[in-house]
Amino acid sequence: PPQWAGLSGAQIGRLRIARKNKIRFQWQLDQYRAIAFSTYVGGTKNVSNVQSRFNMPKQPLKQGTLEASYILGGGDPFAPTKEVTPGIISAVPYDQSSKITTSPTGRRRDLANWITQPNNSLSARVMVNRIWQEHFGKGIAGNANNFGATGKKPTHPDLLDWLATQFIKQQWSIKALHRIIMNSEAYRRSSQHPKAKTLAQKDPHSKLYARFTERRLSAEELRDSMLACSGELNPEMGGIPIRPDINLEAALQPRLVMGTLAPSYQPNAKPEQRNRRTVYAKVIRGLRDPFMETFNQPSPNQSCEARNSSTVTPQVFSLFNSEESYDRSLAFAHHLLQQYQSRGDVINAAFYRVYGRPARASELKSCLDHWQTGEKKHLNLKIAVREIPIKIVQNAKEENTGESFQYTEYLEIYQDYIPDLQAADVDIKTRALADICLALFNSNEFVYIY
Repeated sequence: PPQWAGLSGAQIGRLRIARKNKIRFQWQLDQYRAIAFSTYVGGTKNVSNVQSRFNMPKQPLKQGTLEASYILGGGDPFAPTKEVTPGIISAVPYDQSSKITTSPTGRRRDLANWITQPNNSLSARVMVNRIWQEHFGKGIAGNANNFGATGKKPTHPDLLDWLATQFIKQQWSIKALHRIIMNSEAYRRSSQHPKAKTLAQKDPHSKLYARFTERRLSAEELRDSMLACSGELNPEMGGIPIRPDINLEAALQPRLVMGTLAPSYQPNAKPEQRNRRTVYAKVIRGLRDPFMETFNQPSPNQSCEARNSSTVTPQVFSLFNSEESYDRSLAFAHHLLQQYQSRGDVINAAFYRVYGRPARASELKSCLDHWQTGEKKHLNLKIAVREIPIKIVQNAKEENTGESFQYTEYLEIYQDYIPDLQAADVDIKTRALADICLALFNSNEFVYIY
């Protein structure tokens, strides 16, 4: 009988989702297994599922078909034209003795050797330009993805070549290159120039590095900085990707993946797991973190030459009104009150953490007054306990029949979820101080580097 014989459209839809979940559980388990992802060199195997795994054959070059590479007419994979062999970029000056083998084995090694050889004029300069761009907001060569004839020419070509030479001499050490750049006068200059009007006339496009150009923290830096200030940041390195908290409405929204509904996003159950550095956060292409996206985190769907740094209204709402920001502020306030007794010491410690300086007399007075006023306000407020759902009802349509149906999705991780410190867990003194901490996180002095 047919595969779906005797089943209604709703039953078929639920069965598809159940099968997808079985695969998902296997993928989640794989994160904790020692599985090697490697490049297969050998004849093309007949694999029914592109996601299937297979063990390396004993003689991979003697099984299957060894594929050739072709220039694709109009970019159409079904219109191969001229066959091509492995090679290196002919437009880049290099030692003509460098060759890449035509044998199926050893090509990647030969390419790596060519990329990193000292007389390759491209690799070191591209890497140096990228790192310079991260420190100054713009590269010495304007187009980080384009070092060709159509790219912008370097503003300081001799500097770019010197840094590339030093990079190679230091055994391609990125840390050593950071040290050279950050010890330079250009990097250590103030963002305020003593003759600002004269500078604006002579260098309207800020090409001369006569002052340091202020920049806003990136989305990842912003999250990590708030976690560091609040004392929640887990500095552990390595490991499997983490799943931080994101906006609950975005986390539970239905998503389509490969013809069926994807499961809802669920963060790690424990704070010490999810409050690690953002560089370890798992990126899901079909579900962006709204907070990160608002602060110009690049889309994972395409290469990002240079990040945008826009200033738009949703950033105000995200940083001032989001649960993420308030959770950090509340934890920050709780952390301060555990360490200091005097209110003046608490405020000064908060300024040191956020700004790297003590509070000025006027700032100290304003914060103390606001703290006292805030306590009176919170005295009459009733704080509701935040409820975390452990199951939700999803609406869907069967992909073949279009029939609508519902199914219950159980959020298994939320059953063991330990939330960050909540407003209902602390007294009015802590909540009132959290309002001040939130204001500090929303200030330009915290969000921008000058």
